Amino acid sequence: MTETYYTHGSPAERWDRAGLFFDAKDYTTAAQILEGLVAEVPEQVAPRLLLARAYYHSAQLWRAETELRAVLERDPVESYARLMLGRTLQRQGRPAEAAPHLRLAAVMTGDPELD
Repeated sequence: MTETYYTHGSPAERWDRAGLFFDAKDYTTAAQILEGLVAEVPEQVAPRLLLARAYYHSAQLWRAETELRAVLERDPVESYARLMLGRTLQRQGRPAEAAPHLRLAAVMTGDPELD
């Protein structure tokens, strides 16, 4: 396999690089780096959650939904993933599917404004 900018470095270096691109609002590049990282360490929630956020912010909503559902399979009490899934479903015009996720996020965080 040929190493590219997106695959170069250790997982920690790629995680840091993806965070820099995410913080710079270059969500597409962040996602490209994170895709390989998630494939390498699929059991870790943090890279997958950041990948979902990068997809969400770059309007790749079906991809965001897929990653968020994978996060919630691994960690059903991840309240931020629950909130993001609700918001992602809302942006896709699926408010009825979004509502239970938003209610759960509100209960988990104690924030009634989320519902």
